[in-house]
Amino acid sequence: MSRKKHLHIGLSLAPTWLSGDGWRRENSNIEGIFTADYAIDLARRAEAAHLDFVFRPDVSSMPTEMLASGSGFASLDPTVLLAAVARETTHIGLVSTVSTTFFPPYVVARQLQSLNWVSRGRAGWNIVTALQGHENFGLEHMPSAEERYERAAEFTQVVQALWASFPSEALQIDRASGRYADVAQVNPINHDGKHLKVKGPLNLPAFPDTRIPLIQAGASDSGRDFAASVADLVFAPTPDIEAAQDLRRDLSERALRHGRNPADIRLLPGLSLYLAATREEARALFMQTHARLDRTRKLASIKDMIGLDLSHWAADRLVTRADLPEVPPSAGSRTHNSLLRRLIERESLTIDQLLLRPEVISAAHWQVVGTVDDAVEQILEWADSGAIDGFIAAPGGAVESVHLFLQQVMPRLVQAGRFREQYSGSTFAHHLNEPCTDD
Repeated sequence: MSRKKHLHIGLSLAPTWLSGDGWRRENSNIEGIFTADYAIDLARRAEAAHLDFVFRPDVSSMPTEMLASGSGFASLDPTVLLAAVARETTHIGLVSTVSTTFFPPYVVARQLQSLNWVSRGRAGWNIVTALQGHENFGLEHMPSAEERYERAAEFTQVVQALWASFPSEALQIDRASGRYADVAQVNPINHDGKHLKVKGPLNLPAFPDTRIPLIQAGASDSGRDFAASVADLVFAPTPDIEAAQDLRRDLSERALRHGRNPADIRLLPGLSLYLAATREEARALFMQTHARLDRTRKLASIKDMIGLDLSHWAADRLVTRADLPEVPPSAGSRTHNSLLRRLIERESLTIDQLLLRPEVISAAHWQVVGTVDDAVEQILEWADSGAIDGFIAAPGGAVESVHLFLQQVMPRLVQAGRFREQYSGSTFAHHLNEPCTDD
């Protein structure tokens, strides 16, 4: 009898299926994306499929040029939104995104622990260091990646110390004696570090008998090392199985250097799913979604990332390894830069082909354009190879991709013995540590 490892699966609440021209479909309900009802409906559907969690990414800036053709990065505050979702769900994990670069740790610790109480132990924290938005927080320049991750490490330590500063066990609530709490268990943290100074204690007790799992999305050298030191889940761009396998190996090695068990760090790449009844329909859905691709903006993005100006190239000219310049010192995301360079080094593509690859249009996420069978086959292939521990689904093209994923892909993964038939616990931490099943 063998034991199959359950996958850990989340659903992005960012409406990726409305990107490109997806929002123009009659059934898109684009008008509802700034309401709690929109996210509540998705979370309920995800909970019915027994997913581990729903996840709301976030940024702290608004590139207005994106608003002309879509909602771009406009969104509700994730923690406020998930508090509303918490009241309408009972089991599914709720992962909020909060930056360590811009916000005070005391506020973050209190917000996330509040979400944990409201949801009765279902909160998770997606720790980001941010790539832009510094102007909105009084910063003249964006700190370097090394500085951001150094601050993130200290910030995370402070937040966890604040959570521990008021343990749930301190609450006595003894009506007979009139003793509400054991004050001796509630203590300041008196943190005085390189980046932060926080006295504490937190003015909110920890939710009892569970903890708040940590998610990290950095895939740069600094990001990987930080993730290996603290993260329960790593959300990273892996456009192909080899990239996922390489990252899995690297994270395991780094975990050992930090004195952690590599099995405690679960790799969950983003999975962009354009699903339809046939491959032809799925391809048509993909092409329709990106029919109005902002060519000028994407070419500018490529130039910013790898320093290659393709704006005046002939449409049929191939982009090859020989065309790649040195990495520009002003390059933004090192991770996405390296993945785009890696693609060009491995494949010779025309500009039109390049502009439709995930390294350009979907933050280098794993992409399936096809049927439910195609999606299940790829997921099982990646899982059986040991490349991943699960994934975060980001359906694309139309709301039908969401429904096909939840109503058809998920039951197939259950049948394959790679996912739970029902919840065995009601906290996010429990879902992540649920035992395997016998096959």
